[in-house]
Amino acid sequence: MKMNDLKIIKIGGKLIDDEAMLNAFLKDFAEIKEPKVLIHGGGTIASQISNELGITVKQIDGRRITDDATLDIITMAYAGKINKNIVARLQALDCNALGLTGADGNSITSKIRDKSPIDFGHVGDPVKVNTTFIQSLLDQEITSVFCAITHDGAGQLLNTNADTVAAVLSSAFALRNEPAGERRPEFVEGRRPKPVEEKAYRTKLYYCFEKAGVLRNINDESSLIEHINFKQYQQLKNDGVIADGMLPKLQNSFEALENGVSSVHIGLPSMINSNINHTTLSL
Repeated sequence: MKMNDLKIIKIGGKLIDDEAMLNAFLKDFAEIKEPKVLIHGGGTIASQISNELGITVKQIDGRRITDDATLDIITMAYAGKINKNIVARLQALDCNALGLTGADGNSITSKIRDKSPIDFGHVGDPVKVNTTFIQSLLDQEITSVFCAITHDGAGQLLNTNADTVAAVLSSAFALRNEPAGERRPEFVEGRRPKPVEEKAYRTKLYYCFEKAGVLRNINDESSLIEHINFKQYQQLKNDGVIADGMLPKLQNSFEALENGVSSVHIGLPSMINSNINHTTLSL
């Protein structure tokens, strides 16, 4: 069976907020010849809109509480302002893109996060990916652009971590390559034996942001750690080198590798089509 590369690319941090950085990334992204999917967050812009509307941003341990008003703002910011601006710019670069939430095409279904010990409100964790729908877009050379909103299948939109969305999408397509009896997580929809003529992918996961990768010293770009295996990750976590937002990013990444994703890359956006130094992960 011929294996093609599928690049699942998530952008975040200042890359979304800085117009020049975003435009440079989208130009590089549009030039990728292989099948590709883009995922974005946008927490800073959502917070700015909240402040402009006089709505207090509530957080616990750096994680946003998504009440009714906050969900409305996130939907406006993520699925509206940010997503559609990205899609319009990609169209201008001759990249045929379609902006999506997890509700569109029933792409990503999530389960609302447990209310105990902390009630985060309308926050969900993905449990199912409709790879058949997303594949139908890839077959038409349409690039999916997902924002960090999913749904519960019962009419409720859910705020979902963008790093998790990227990892789950990459895992779903990696697991799609396996015979039905060998698939592990339950979230892959439409599992069935895969005929030889169907597409199979080497799924590559990229996390792009304004840093060179995982750094030993967050303020020193020269302290880049170019490769981390799972044992080293545990030690770096215990030492406090990996903390805050980088923790869930790496946890999601190692879960993706366990699910058959061929490689994970963390670093500057130019890594998506160049040999610039960045962080790679392995089990």
